Amino acid sequence: MPIRVQRLIATLSVILFLAKLFAWYLTNSVSILTDALESTVNVITGFIGLYSVTLAAKPRDSNHPFGHGKVEFISAAIEGSLIMIAGLVIIYEAIDQLIDPSPLQKLDSGIVIIVVAAIVNYFLGVYAIRQGKKHRSATVEAAGRHTRVDAYSTFAILIGLVCLKYTGWQWLDSAVAMVFALFIIVTGYRVVRKSLAGIMDEADETLLDEVIGFLQEHRKKQWIDMHNMRVIQYGNVMHVDAHMTLPWYYRVADGEKEIHELEDIIGGHFGNKIEIFVHIDACAPYSCKLCALDRCPVRQETFHGLLQWNSGNVWKDSKHGRPEDDSALL
Repeated sequence: MPIRVQRLIATLSVILFLAKLFAWYLTNSVSILTDALESTVNVITGFIGLYSVTLAAKPRDSNHPFGHGKVEFISAAIEGSLIMIAGLVIIYEAIDQLIDPSPLQKLDSGIVIIVVAAIVNYFLGVYAIRQGKKHRSATVEAAGRHTRVDAYSTFAILIGLVCLKYTGWQWLDSAVAMVFALFIIVTGYRVVRKSLAGIMDEADETLLDEVIGFLQEHRKKQWIDMHNMRVIQYGNVMHVDAHMTLPWYYRVADGEKEIHELEDIIGGHFGNKIEIFVHIDACAPYSCKLCALDRCPVRQETFHGLLQWNSGNVWKDSKHGRPEDDSALL
């Protein structure tokens, strides 16, 4: 699905770019040129994004044991950089138009073309964002946000052109272009910032909280403790690493069964493109107060309550149950 959506974005970006160039040719408006220049970014990033989602969909191999999903972050970084460059070029063109203004012409025809392009971009952007979130594709979501921002800037430029048409103030053309060039630059920075966070494996706190909350809701009594958890998304594949504490007398086969149950629970909720690596720890005497097993043959302390799993304690690389953890018990 991400490949199909990105292919649609790339194809429509070419069509809309040509339409905006034609509108600029008709009107000689620097605001419309602004929109067309941003669309060149749409075209370039559309095809870069298509390549990246195609590559990200490939299964992992001996050279890429964690898959190819990180290429989406690189694609998004390139897209964000080009967006910022486009914003700077727009500012340059707007200043040049202020210094040496060129007469505008055929605004009616240009406005009609730009209105159609803006409507198509808006609905394409909304669709791409939804699909990007659904399939956890950074490239498709970034492309959708960029396309929707492009639609917003086009609508604003249209307002400026309409005002220009009825007031005759030609400086409005450049003023509107510069205002939205700054908006474009800020958007590009945000895209780059998010992509660098992915490249640097910055924690996705929202995703981590979602995984921990779901496990807390569906935890088994024998899952005494969960710690040293790391969750990261590469493309449409989610990787989960964790340490899970089980009763020390469990056999290897018992431990394997619990791991498979954990995999099934997570996979059933978050999709089947998940890689889970679980390290099994044996419980210690101080774990007894966290253990909800009704008939534990080796219990050394009464059950006090389950430890509430959250992002503040599950990521730590140590088993829970020490006296300082008691305040967090359910």
